[in-house]
Amino acid sequence: MNNKKLPKEKIGDFFARLGEDKIRVPQTIEGSSRFLPLIGESSPDFSLSNTKMPAKSLFYPQTETLFRYNTGETAMQAPGEAGEMIIIGIRPCDARALSIVDKLFTWEPIDPYYFERREKAALFGFACQEPCTNCFCTSVGGGPASAEGLDALVTDLGESYLIQVLTEKGEKLCQEAGDVLLEPEASDIQAAEELHGDAAKRIVRSVESQDIPEKLPQLWDNELWKKNSDACLGCGICTFLCPTCHCFDIQDEIEGLEGRRCRTWDSCMFKEYTLHGSGHNPRPTRRERTRNRISHKYSYYVEKFGVIACVGCGRCVNLCPVNIDIIDILSQVKEAQ
Repeated sequence: MNNKKLPKEKIGDFFARLGEDKIRVPQTIEGSSRFLPLIGESSPDFSLSNTKMPAKSLFYPQTETLFRYNTGETAMQAPGEAGEMIIIGIRPCDARALSIVDKLFTWEPIDPYYFERREKAALFGFACQEPCTNCFCTSVGGGPASAEGLDALVTDLGESYLIQVLTEKGEKLCQEAGDVLLEPEASDIQAAEELHGDAAKRIVRSVESQDIPEKLPQLWDNELWKKNSDACLGCGICTFLCPTCHCFDIQDEIEGLEGRRCRTWDSCMFKEYTLHGSGHNPRPTRRERTRNRISHKYSYYVEKFGVIACVGCGRCVNLCPVNIDIIDILSQVKEAQ
């Protein structure tokens, strides 16, 4: 695959060549950042270290209609086909998160809603140059310039972008951009490599995750779960804004004779998540729910799919209203007897 160079003054032409209606870019609206279409006067904000809302919302929305129906009839109305998407500006941790979640949604039986969106999407990731204070991607198999899950990796060189093409899908889109893209110099590639190395050195937090999956089952009754859950509000921010959390609920909504079956995000940090119809709850307190959250990411998912379901993006640390810190919890797991 060939590397390409995009002068910054040509980025509007680049978007136009690819089709602006297909593009999703990071934008900040009313203080909340997420991936949105290029509409009207909107413009991308590639300076964001990460969006508050991860890119997962583009592939399994917070609320989506699975199908509509009329009561008393057997016919169902499925939603229309997903359109093509080109996501530009996703960070390597979020792209890697999608690769991790793919293992679940493409596990038999394949989720057709998620799978179709993923098949029709291309990811142009931006290498991180200023990692956030609580980033720890290098502790869980990632990095500021990780290419996993990307079709192209983009590095900001100041007056231009270096585009490292990684897949045939990325190659095809760069060909569609035509003469907007230039051939890079060897010095451009060297500069990008130096920026990648410098960014990795700026990651200041870490945890040794190697033995955690095997150790967690031994700590089922450990006091550390109560200690770390005492402050928890049960708000679910740590799961809703996590790029790998994927729990959902399915409900039917009926008005008159018309109904729809919809899927909405749910959270294992909510009491109702495991509440049985009998009234019994196997996770009655936040102690059990905190233990499950950590164990799911660092033990259960590893056992099932062979990978830790955490990419070290730091959102759960940055956005927790009571400052619960997953890095501190994992460090306690390492030290626990």
